[in-house]
Amino acid sequence: MKIYHTFERTATRPLAVAIGFFDGVHRGHRELIRRTLLERKPGWRAGAITFANHPAAYLRPGEEPPLLQSCEERINTLAVLGIEECFLVPFDRAVATMSAQRFIDEVLLERLGVRAVVTGASFRFGERRGGDTAMLRERLEPLGVRAVAVEAVCDAAGERISSTRIRTLVARGDCEAADALLGASFSIRGIVERGAGRGHDLGFPTANLRVEGGMLPGDGVYATIARYDGRDYMGLLSIGSNPQFAGERRTVEVWLRDFSHTIYGEQLTLRELRFVREQKTFADVGAFIEQMERDREAVAFPSYG
Repeated sequence: MKIYHTFERTATRPLAVAIGFFDGVHRGHRELIRRTLLERKPGWRAGAITFANHPAAYLRPGEEPPLLQSCEERINTLAVLGIEECFLVPFDRAVATMSAQRFIDEVLLERLGVRAVVTGASFRFGERRGGDTAMLRERLEPLGVRAVAVEAVCDAAGERISSTRIRTLVARGDCEAADALLGASFSIRGIVERGAGRGHDLGFPTANLRVEGGMLPGDGVYATIARYDGRDYMGLLSIGSNPQFAGERRTVEVWLRDFSHTIYGEQLTLRELRFVREQKTFADVGAFIEQMERDREAVAFPSYG
C-alpha cells in the first residue's frame, strides 16, 4: 500500500476512493471497501481517505473515544482488504475549516483525480459538516465521477453496526458480540515487560503486557488465544488492578498454556477474548489459587500449533 500524509498524490492512474475514519474496520466499513473495489475499473487504483487522529481529538479535546485499533492496525487491515493507496492525513485546523465545496473541487477532483467516491449514506463532511452525499452527487456526477452512498449495514436484529456500538460491547467485556459486528476478532497488542513476579510464585507465570493505544475490555478474566512467533497458545487474560494484592494500577497479564519462553521486550497479540468472570478479592492466597485452577479448568483448551 502507498501511504500519503497529505492530500497530494504522485500516482496518475484513476482512483476509486472510500472515505471514513474506519475505526475497527467493522462489517459496515468492509462493505464500503467492497463497493470501492467494485467501482474500480481495469487500470484504476482503490484508495481510502482517513485520518491519523480521531476528528474529536481536534474538535473536542479530551472527549475523543477510545479506539478499537491503533492507527497501524487500521491501515494494515485496509491494506489486507485491497486498498492500494491511503491518504492518512491529520485532522487539524486546515481540514476542519475546509468548506465542503473546496474539499470536492480542490482535494477530490484537482489533487487526487478521483473517478469514484464511496461513502456511507449518512456521511457529512466539510466545515460545520456542510456537505453530504447529495452534494457529492450533484457536483461529481455531471463530471462523470461516480458518487456511491452505501446504506448502513445491520446485524441480524436489524440494528445498525457502528464503531460506537462495538466500543460499548468491548467496554463491558462482551467481546464475542463485538467480534460478530467487526467481522473479525477484537484484539489486543502489547509488549511484554517485567511485573511483580507474583504469578510465577503462585504457579501461574504470566506475561505482563504494556498496551499503548487502543481500548481495553472491562476488568475481568478472559479466555484468549495468544499469537507469538507464528504460533497460537491458549491462555487466560486478567485485566484490572489486582484487588487480591491491593493493586493501584490497571494491568494486563496473560497466562499461556504450554509456554515456557522468556519474551521480555517482545510483542504478543491476543484475540478471541471470552469473558470468564469478574475480578474479586478472596479470603486468602490459597482460595485465590483454587479459583485460578477453576478458571483454567473452566476453559476448553484445544491444541494449537
